[in-house]
Amino acid sequence: MAKDKKGKSESKKAKLAEKKQKQEKKAEKKAKTKAAKDEGDDVEDVDLDAVLEEYRKQQEQFHKITETVVDSPPRARSASCFLASPSKSNELLLFGGEYFNGSLATFFNDLMIYNIDRDEWRCVTSPNAPLPRSGHAWTRGGNQSNAVYLFGGEFSSPKQGTFYHYNDFWRLDPGSREWSRVEPKGKTPPARSGHRMTYYKQYIILFGGFQDTANQTKYLADLWLYDTQNFVWFSPALPPAQLKPDARSSFTLLPHDQGAVLFGGYSRVKATVSANKSAKGSSQGSKNVLRPVVHTDCFFLRITPPGPEAPAGAPPTVRWERRKKPANLPNPVRAGATMAFHKGRGIMFGGVHDVDETEEGIDSEFFNQLFAWNVERNRFFPLGLRKTRQQGKKGQNGGEGQQRVGGRRGNRQANEEELLRSLAALTAGKGGEGGDEEELAVIKKDAEEEKEEKKTRDMPISMEMPHQRFNALLAVQEDVLYIYGGTFEKGDREFTFDDMYAIDLGKMDGCKEIFNRPVEDWIASDDEDDEDEDEEDDYEDEEEEEDEDGDIEMADEAPKKFSESKRKKKHQEADVASVADTEASTSTTASSEDDWEAETNATTVDDGLPHPRPFESRRDFFQRTSNEWQEILMTQLRWKNIQPETLSIKEIKTKAYELSEEKWWDCREEITALEDEQEAAGIGEVVSLGDRGETGGHGGGGAGRRR
Repeated sequence: MAKDKKGKSESKKAKLAEKKQKQEKKAEKKAKTKAAKDEGDDVEDVDLDAVLEEYRKQQEQFHKITETVVDSPPRARSASCFLASPSKSNELLLFGGEYFNGSLATFFNDLMIYNIDRDEWRCVTSPNAPLPRSGHAWTRGGNQSNAVYLFGGEFSSPKQGTFYHYNDFWRLDPGSREWSRVEPKGKTPPARSGHRMTYYKQYIILFGGFQDTANQTKYLADLWLYDTQNFVWFSPALPPAQLKPDARSSFTLLPHDQGAVLFGGYSRVKATVSANKSAKGSSQGSKNVLRPVVHTDCFFLRITPPGPEAPAGAPPTVRWERRKKPANLPNPVRAGATMAFHKGRGIMFGGVHDVDETEEGIDSEFFNQLFAWNVERNRFFPLGLRKTRQQGKKGQNGGEGQQRVGGRRGNRQANEEELLRSLAALTAGKGGEGGDEEELAVIKKDAEEEKEEKKTRDMPISMEMPHQRFNALLAVQEDVLYIYGGTFEKGDREFTFDDMYAIDLGKMDGCKEIFNRPVEDWIASDDEDDEDEDEEDDYEDEEEEEDEDGDIEMADEAPKKFSESKRKKKHQEADVASVADTEASTSTTASSEDDWEAETNATTVDDGLPHPRPFESRRDFFQRTSNEWQEILMTQLRWKNIQPETLSIKEIKTKAYELSEEKWWDCREEITALEDEQEAAGIGEVVSLGDRGETGGHGGGGAGRRR
């Protein structure tokens, strides 16, 4: 018995020593991570201008527009743009976006085109295309029905420590696949992301979005219209007393025959909450926080074009009109529920409802419901999948049922057959009696060959909607809704879906899966690994308590089994992650990151003083670096044998501001040159999240700002 107690005591001491060693290693690891962040490893050692210059050089290698058929769908991405081609009724357009795998962010600027009839993806490369970005917006051109217009977006370093927004404006000809940068006259909208665009007659309408500054995320409520005939942007002056939408992003903006309609959106607003209470129950004051707001209001934007007596290029008259909250609104309210326009209504899918439970995290509920918002009646209607009538009879075996199934596409096929018969009759009349059968045979053969080319693989059809998600990309072409990608969160992990589905809005007879690839390359952060280790330690502690109750053999065996299975599972996850991430993307990201850091180290001259940034005013520069300048001032005073305590706080701040102002003017020539370069590239203010006390995860699908 004494030997058992002695062995048990030694085993417990060994486990405690092992646990202590783990904790020391963990603390050392965290210290190294903190030191790396303090040195600016993720924030300052990336020159975004050098990054984009490298992209420009790579793009210049394309001497002409090329279109290549690709073997597989595009790489998974979020916050991209998806649109039914306005020039071809069998094509979908996809541009840009970003992908975040838990560690690094990758941005895209490829134009991907999906041919619906052939079930085929094509990649278009061009010497003149917008730079990589996400969170941008585009729309078809209204009166210029065969054009697509794109504005803004954002770009960041791989670790998302430094980023900026674009303010460039582009026109795409979907037929020729040609991009052209639009250089409007006069003032243009400021840089932004998360905004929305639509069209009305000759005008492109742009509203809202957000800008990230060194201090905060600023949501916007400005309205801009672009005249495609006179090539000018204008921001209409609205009466001060007129009701208008609050600042927001991630809203719906749909075209209307008298202007446009706006619904919903997401923003974060300042709020004051009481701080934690003391043990005695007394309040410890209050603090300012940013609270998320999911908007459910609705506005109509009435646009009245200038009359015939107005001078050429005169702006239209614009007025916001508040509408009642839509009836039968989906409950609970949800952010990231995207809409596509279809015959006077908005088709809405997905979304997320966040519930603040604790300060440590947010509990979220995700949706995969489909709704139709009737704009005129201002009412939501749920849309559900249903089996077609007479399924398995005429509809399966051709004949009359087969013609009904095709909808508009079936009508088009019938029209083609009628045209072939008419053409055969016409040809027979010209060629004489002997050529009738021969000509008809040739025409039929050509039609059959064309039909063979259009044959596509069988796609699985389900009577269930796609998995719950938010910020899915939607497009409607030929009465068919296409759902591409989207985002889903589980714990600290953020998954970007790599799939696409089609739903016929006329029949609602199932959800067709065009493709669906699993995404398993998430790289767990150090915090997640620490949580796993903590769970394992807690489990071992519980088993040790069982030891004290006398069940020694079982208690010794259980932790071993648990830790082995846990370790095995973690290794399997690591193997899956390493296999899923392709060699090309890994090498590209790693090499580009090394190149950026090397170039930054070679070009940056550091005099030890805070440095102003492009487009940063003297006041903003001081506000961002105030503490540093005050420390510099106090050091200088001590060198002069002046005690800083003898000065008032106001005097210290005034003198610190004078030092920062002097530095700002010293760098003015250099900063002006950088501003000119960035304006030429359509780039707004470069922002470092390190200055805001925030860490990575800036973009990553935009979960924090719901795009």
